[in-house]
Amino acid sequence: MENVNDGALIQRMASGDTQAVALLYDRFGRRAYSLAFRIVRDRRWAEDVVQEAFVSAWRMAGAYDARRGAASTWLLAIVHHRAIDVYRQIRSRPPVFEQPGLEADQAPDVFDEAARLVDGEYVRCAVDRLPADQRAAIMHAYFDGLTHHEIAERTGLPLGTVKSRIRLGMEKLRELLDRDRVAR
Repeated sequence: MENVNDGALIQRMASGDTQAVALLYDRFGRRAYSLAFRIVRDRRWAEDVVQEAFVSAWRMAGAYDARRGAASTWLLAIVHHRAIDVYRQIRSRPPVFEQPGLEADQAPDVFDEAARLVDGEYVRCAVDRLPADQRAAIMHAYFDGLTHHEIAERTGLPLGTVKSRIRLGMEKLRELLDRDRVAR
């Protein structure tokens, strides 16, 4: 794999370098899929989410600002937002009854499942170490797919409080994950 930092790859992608997209996909495709699958809970939808997210990243690469965060964070945020949109679309549709035997096709392959479990455990441990109010807000937003307004309605908290708890929780989570990554 080419030894170029992620931010430089996004800059190359912004200038139309298709090789940069391929390298970013090699680096983050599995994590992106794991995130999308965790949210949409369907292999085919997760694959679509990842594809659409990388297309969006290609189109928006010029807007990436390394001062605002890591390239991986930017890219996975695109995946997250797209997955939440898809999840809401799926949730709002009436259930479709599948033919028998198709459920096995829905399951992720063994490597993806193992990667999801390892990444999930790593993040879950960090989330568990957050203060309870921040943890609850993040769980509602990122794992339940609720908007800030929906969280405020559900919890009875002011919208500003919800936003603050999520922002503070994400900052603390970033610190915890960075500290744990260095310790590995």
